[in-house]
This record gives sequence, C-alpha cells and structure tokens, in this order.
Amino acid sequence: MDKEKIRKLLEDVKDEKIEINDALEILKTLPYEDLGFAKIDTHRELRQGFPEVIFSQGKTLEQILKIVERLSIEKKFIMLTRANKEIYEMLKNIREDIKYYELARIILIGKRNKKRSTGTILVISAGTADLPVAEEAIITAEVMGNKVDRLYDVGVAGIHRLFQNTTKLFQANVIIVVAGMEGALASVIGGIVDKPVIAVPTSIGYGASFGGIAALLTMLNSCASGVMVVNIDNGYGAGYSASMINQIGEE
Repeated sequence: MDKEKIRKLLEDVKDEKIEINDALEILKTLPYEDLGFAKIDTHRELRQGFPEVIFSQGKTLEQILKIVERLSIEKKFIMLTRANKEIYEMLKNIREDIKYYELARIILIGKRNKKRSTGTILVISAGTADLPVAEEAIITAEVMGNKVDRLYDVGVAGIHRLFQNTTKLFQANVIIVVAGMEGALASVIGGIVDKPVIAVPTSIGYGASFGGIAALLTMLNSCASGVMVVNIDNGYGAGYSASMINQIGEE
C-alpha cells in the first residue's frame, strides 16, 4: 500500500465513508503479509521508496508464482532478480505488463511512475564476461528513476580503451565499476575521478580468482579514496546504492 492509498484511506475514515474496523482490516497487511513460506514486506516502498524485490534464485516455481499472484491482486509493480527464462514463461500468463531482461536476469512487471534524476550513473565493465552483473546494475538503477550510461570492455589489460572515454567518467555523478579476474579497474578509476565509485567484484576468472574472492579483496584493499565495495556479483546492490547517492537532493 503506497502513501496515496493510505492518505485516501484516512480521508475516507475521517469522512465516515468507511468504518474504523474495516480500515483496520485493510491496514493489517501493511507491515507484511504472511504466505507461510514467505512474508511479503508490503511496507517497504513506504519506508524506503522502493518495493521489496523477489530474489528468484533458490525459490521454487510454485513459490514465485504464489508471491506474484498475491502482489498482482492490487496490480503492484514487481521486480524479480536472478530470474531465468522458465520463470518468465510461467509469469507471462499471469500479467501482460511483463518484460524480461535476459542478460540482466531481471523480470519487471508493471510500471513505476518515477521522475528521472538529473544526474547520471555510469556503469563500467572490465570485460564482456562481466556484462550480466553490469546489466543487473543498469536495469536496477533505471527502474529506480536514474539516467544510466554504459562503458563496456575497458579493463586494465587494455587501459588505453578507458582513457579514450574519459569524458563519460567526468560527466557522471556516480560510477559503478564491474570487474572480475584481479578486479584492479575500480582502483584505477577511483584514482582519476572526484565522485563516488561503487566496485562490484564478479565471479569471472581462472582458478586462482577463487570465484570472485581475489577481485573482492583487491577492491577492499583499494588505495584510491572514495571506492566502496558490494558483494561478489551483486549488481542489484550496486545499482540500488548508486541510485540512493545519485538522488540525494532530488525533489
């Protein structure tokens, strides 16, 4: 239930269009709704400005279906991360207003009326293999109302590719750097720009990268000031954090 619906409910109680007990029944589901296997946080958008996201990995198709069906009663906006094509094929029969971003592994159902930010978030990937994580960050930031720009395949193995695109670096308000292997790109960029850099280590790399731990440790040990680090492959967390930074001061 969003702010406008709560305001309308309170006005209806004030104008005696609805009984207090009926209003209480409606508000029962405000903090969360218990489905047994999941407790849907229906209050999150009111608290944080963005609804709870369904993390699909590890959930059964039946569990995902029941959550989406419940949220669809009020035609709520729904976002699913780490979603595969099988989940999309199942859900497209429930809601017609659905879109699947296969590379980002994100499903969006419905639309959010969000004013676009004035600042730009730049998402940089070190290599092409890092794109799924980068795209997850991009779609997340876009759906939260941000202008997003891309700069792909500019890792340290060919650093001249980065230096030929410095205009994008200097124009951005927040920068997300997605890199696997040794994860050095975040430090390089953090030493060039005067804006927040959110580093995302990815699990891409040979054996000694230890599934992204090597990149994670490199980023955590960055000697460049202003570099923040999220968890391995957490494009969603990076996009969300970048949005919060980018929209500070926005109406």
